[in-house]
Amino acid sequence: MRSVDEQLARVIAAAVRPAPVRVAISESQGLLCAEEVVAERALPGFDQAAVDGYAVRSVDVSGANANPVQLPVVGEIPAGSRQPRRLQPGQAVRVATGAPLPTLADAVVPLGYTDGHHAKVTVNRSVPSAGFVRRTGEDVQTGDVAVRRGASIGAAQVGLLAAVGRNKVLVHPRPRVSVISLGEELVDVDRTPGQGQVYDVNSYALAAAARDAGAEVSRVGIMSADPRRLREVVEGRLLLSEIVVIAGGVGGTIGDEVKAALAELGDMDVSRVAMHPGSAQGFGRLGPDAVPTFLLPANPMSALVVFEVLVRPLIRAALGKKNPYRRAVSARLLSPLSSTKGRRGFLRGQLLRDADNGEYLVQPLGTSGSHLLASLAEANCLIMVEEDVTEVSVGEEVLVSFLAQRG
Repeated sequence: MRSVDEQLARVIAAAVRPAPVRVAISESQGLLCAEEVVAERALPGFDQAAVDGYAVRSVDVSGANANPVQLPVVGEIPAGSRQPRRLQPGQAVRVATGAPLPTLADAVVPLGYTDGHHAKVTVNRSVPSAGFVRRTGEDVQTGDVAVRRGASIGAAQVGLLAAVGRNKVLVHPRPRVSVISLGEELVDVDRTPGQGQVYDVNSYALAAAARDAGAEVSRVGIMSADPRRLREVVEGRLLLSEIVVIAGGVGGTIGDEVKAALAELGDMDVSRVAMHPGSAQGFGRLGPDAVPTFLLPANPMSALVVFEVLVRPLIRAALGKKNPYRRAVSARLLSPLSSTKGRRGFLRGQLLRDADNGEYLVQPLGTSGSHLLASLAEANCLIMVEEDVTEVSVGEEVLVSFLAQRG
């Protein structure tokens, strides 16, 4: 049996990051920036009022704390005004938040510091030079790097790209993942299963898991294991994918048929990996572009665990993530658990936090059955038990890996 670490090393070594593409900033969220985005203009692009109030020369209101100052109001500037205005000594101009300051004004007196009059305003408090003013280039100077190469683009980065006038950005695109379910017993969810038939769970669940990992997903759906047809479909998907995932293609007669069908496309290594659930699996690099291709177990829970342990890190590595793995923490066990000797266990659990001391606690969920999906839906972590451990007692510490968090 190959160890989990050995299998994972083979998988990660196959990671290929798709060539960067230029996309609209609205489509860039969640991707890694592939260029240094240099600001071609300052942000803000002009001195502007930070509050509603009066633009003044700070020197004209310097004594207002002791003796209120009256200034004539010689105009008003709304936000978005393109009319240049000039302030004379001893004058004020009413301004809205975001409005450009008139020439010679170096401060804004907030409305709350005044009596709010329109013709002649009484200023009751002084303001320093640059007080309540957003200075030109205060946020970003011309020539500054606004978004760095390798940065993960989130809401703030999208906003900054828009603020510096970029409508497109070069990014590392999402790897394309094709998901196929094999099995004569499968029917789609819009049909009623007959005797001996079951719903196709894997193509839906694995497609969702791939999207959650950040991939662009094509759910091919159900296929029979007919060698000629399977080879044709997989060959077509290899041209359109960076990763191909086939569920139900290992073990028994169907495993031999699938392996034979894929033999002309490349070497598919179908072997046992020392993990539970999901030890029976396959991995190879198929087609002229050596596309990483997985064969996963037919049991949906096993397939999802193998995906989590092996396929998800590959997707994250293809996205360019420096650390493609889930966060893992040590937690104290609330119930005893058992694991299969000689295999690393990945068992479902509910991770909790002690309100008193912040310690992580974990409650195992369900039994060890590899076909049980409901407990995985309730889990928010996988409890990892090393190969040489078969029993873990209450109170012992175990390593747990986070799963997607529910809101």
